Amino acid sequence: MKRFSLIIFIAFTVAFLTSCGKENTESDEPGLLLGFSQIGSESAWRIGNTLDIETAAEQSGINLMFENANQKQENQIAAIRKFIAYKVDVIAFSPIVEDGWDNVLEEAKDAGIPVILVDRDISTDKTDLTSCLIGADFYREGYMAGEYLIRKVDSLGLDHVNIAEITGTVNSTPMRQRQAGFMDAIAGDPRMTVIESIDGDFLKSRGAENMRHLLETYGDTIDVIFSHNDEMTLGAIPEIENAGFVPGKDMIIISIDGGQEAIDVLKAGKINCIVECTPKLGKLLMDTAAKLKAGEPVLSVIHPEEQVFSDEQDTSQIAPRGY
Repeated sequence: MKRFSLIIFIAFTVAFLTSCGKENTESDEPGLLLGFSQIGSESAWRIGNTLDIETAAEQSGINLMFENANQKQENQIAAIRKFIAYKVDVIAFSPIVEDGWDNVLEEAKDAGIPVILVDRDISTDKTDLTSCLIGADFYREGYMAGEYLIRKVDSLGLDHVNIAEITGTVNSTPMRQRQAGFMDAIAGDPRMTVIESIDGDFLKSRGAENMRHLLETYGDTIDVIFSHNDEMTLGAIPEIENAGFVPGKDMIIISIDGGQEAIDVLKAGKINCIVECTPKLGKLLMDTAAKLKAGEPVLSVIHPEEQVFSDEQDTSQIAPRGY
């Protein structure tokens, strides 16, 4: 009798434990799988952006499928199709240009996968292809650069300045919006003349090449260099020095991004103003991806907070940038 009771007790215990094991297994939620296509690794900003996204994914417990497009739109389109085939929960990408995304984003929409734009926007007549944009307010960045220039010209008592603009990649969101913001800021000031806008493709080598062209064409008539990113600015400065000019004094130098190398050059007096464009978008991306997977609403546009660094302040107090 005792033996029979013991057998019943053991059978009941095994059944209970087995039942609990099944229940726990069934309640485990699969982790979020995020597919992210980066433009490339062409700058300290882009490298810092990638690192921040990878770090944020790890800290958030999100599985990241990462693809580097190496500056080619066709590689990004292929990466998005790969994400769709893998049935990721959310797709995110930084579009190298604004146009040409409709077909692949329609495929993502048909697959029921939400898409987040990171850093840059796209141009399309279709609706609901993307869920939101996480990135800087590029128009405001350009506008703040223009506002600084007006203050600088006022402080120097200048009657007229010739501005050379080195733009980012043609037809990219930051190029278009930074230019628009800057032009709008200075539009009402008759002292300002833009003598040339030239495509630098956000690359240091192109910044140097374009600066040589500008110097050969306009020489000492250039009063201001407005560069759309630090890499191009850092490429241009040695060319200015090689031509016998003092950057930051003979020419007002305005840049955008705020990476450590450029901040160091600002502290040395060779750059007058840097408008911040933070690459630290990782946490915003992870939080937004988690909300989309959970079916929660998200804002259509999410901007990080940014600031201006310039010779108007004590630059020695600028904290390390981390990128």
